[in-house]
Amino acid sequence: MPASSVTPSPVAARAAAGPPTAAELLDFARRTAADQALVDSLPLDPEGRTWVRLDGPGGSEAWLIGWPPGTGTGWHDHAESFGAFATARGSLTEHALAVRLPAGGWKTLELAEDLDRSRRLGAGDGRAFGRDHLHEVLNPSPDTHAVSVHAYYPPLPLIRRFSRTGAVLRLEHVERPEDWQ
Repeated sequence: MPASSVTPSPVAARAAAGPPTAAELLDFARRTAADQALVDSLPLDPEGRTWVRLDGPGGSEAWLIGWPPGTGTGWHDHAESFGAFATARGSLTEHALAVRLPAGGWKTLELAEDLDRSRRLGAGDGRAFGRDHLHEVLNPSPDTHAVSVHAYYPPLPLIRRFSRTGAVLRLEHVERPEDWQ
């Protein structure tokens, strides 16, 4: 058979197309969040978040995460990775800062006014974000677990954790993959 008549498999076509886009990660997160059997398979802990690593598209890193009532991530970023997440069950609130942080060499930063953004993501809702995205994600419910799907590309090299008091943001800790896998 001549090579010109061979159609590449979808997996091969995706690999040849390069890394996934933020829109493709969001599509993956939404489709995976709609998989009720997968969502129901996640063990839920009444006090702490639970997670299972998933195979994301195009070499991305993906997670199914359970959020007990009242839990959250705290302020963090994803280093040079971009990503997306979608809520599968319950509701999550994302607080984000519309700011690009300096590359390094700082421990404390005073934020300008009007940088805060907030959104609620109910079941089926999702959002994509670019590199250098700084946010915190919370399950504000006093009595209901939430479940979500997250995907990142490239796979997370690190997560920087921050504390925030008013307009002051402080780098507190840097986590590496071995800390959460």
